[in-house]
Amino acid sequence: MVKLSTTVLPLQEYQPAFFAPEQLTQAAAQLLHQRYRAQVDLQPPSFLNQGRWQLTARGWVGFIALLDGIGLSLQPKVPLANLFGMLEVAYTLQSFRFLPGLFNAATLEEFYERLAQILAQQIVDRFRKGIYRAYVPQAAALPYVRGQLDLPRIMRKPWQADLPCRYDEQTADVPENQILTWTLHRILQSDLCTEQRALPRVRQAYRLLQQTTTLQAFTVQAATQRAYNRLNSDYHPLHALCHFFLDQSGPSHEVGARTMVPFVVDMARLYERFVAEWLKIHLGDTYTLQTQERYHIGNAGPHFEIDLVVYAKETGQVRWVMDTKYRAPEVMPSPDEVAQVVAYAEAKGADEAILIYPIPLARPLDQRIGQIRVRSLTFALDRDLDQAGITFLAALPVVNNETGT
Repeated sequence: MVKLSTTVLPLQEYQPAFFAPEQLTQAAAQLLHQRYRAQVDLQPPSFLNQGRWQLTARGWVGFIALLDGIGLSLQPKVPLANLFGMLEVAYTLQSFRFLPGLFNAATLEEFYERLAQILAQQIVDRFRKGIYRAYVPQAAALPYVRGQLDLPRIMRKPWQADLPCRYDEQTADVPENQILTWTLHRILQSDLCTEQRALPRVRQAYRLLQQTTTLQAFTVQAATQRAYNRLNSDYHPLHALCHFFLDQSGPSHEVGARTMVPFVVDMARLYERFVAEWLKIHLGDTYTLQTQERYHIGNAGPHFEIDLVVYAKETGQVRWVMDTKYRAPEVMPSPDEVAQVVAYAEAKGADEAILIYPIPLARPLDQRIGQIRVRSLTFALDRDLDQAGITFLAALPVVNNETGT
């Protein structure tokens, strides 16, 4: 397979990058502006940028294939090993126990390809053991009786020779397997897999699934919010890996006769999810954590989406409300950020409100606004993530004393 993107323009999140007019064609720039303005800010050549294209990644990392053989490589500002560690925790991929080897990937595109290869291999192995099947209700007119006769339908059309029946049929064409099919379909559209590494295995797994399943689109929510039992529990880690791929697939677009699916990671969302999952593991038995908790203002009014709400398990009282801010201010929290988290604390009846940043602030905040203590704390991304988490928990003395973390 020949990659469609032969010219790759590197960008690092939040840092403007400049390119000569001939490096980015008008067609590629137009597609970038139309489809990916949320991911990349585009400024056309002018006297303000010395006649060059100015591109700035808006806190997203990944890879976007554009037109005319041009692609964008959106690089993170955090170390790649830590980015992989965040993805591992945020998408609960620890159960695979193979991610340390992926940290050797030199680029995010290579990491994506290696994960795709792992997912495909897991699916091939699943076929060798036998894939999950379930009984699905069917209704059909048959020349013989199967299951139960549909008597109301017979009475409406007694002249029909075939017998309308209702019966259950065992099939592998069920959501558990359809999710895998859809995920591999999206991976193949990304154009990030190469013949030398992942593509042959991904194609093999996709062909196996095509023999037993129909291709159906799944949203991230439909693919991950599923119930598991003893018969399909081994699909849970597979779907967790599918969650990663489906969640990072941006809007698709046409390149010639091909449909292209970009790979883009929203770093603000990843940071929020990573902090939440890490705290769920390490808060201990004294507290419970709720994420993206919705608080309605009045019966038909607006609502808050609170990043993190920590409850005391014994009493059910709110101990902290927390808000993650991936793009840290240079000096101190903004008034809007403070007002936002104080409103959250007031709404939930919490005594403490915490703003969480990935880097230490020059002027950290620790003040009282009325009865609410407002603080800025750091969950750093430029060092060992577990050690950064322990340092963060140490700033919560109640957690430190009660759980022994």
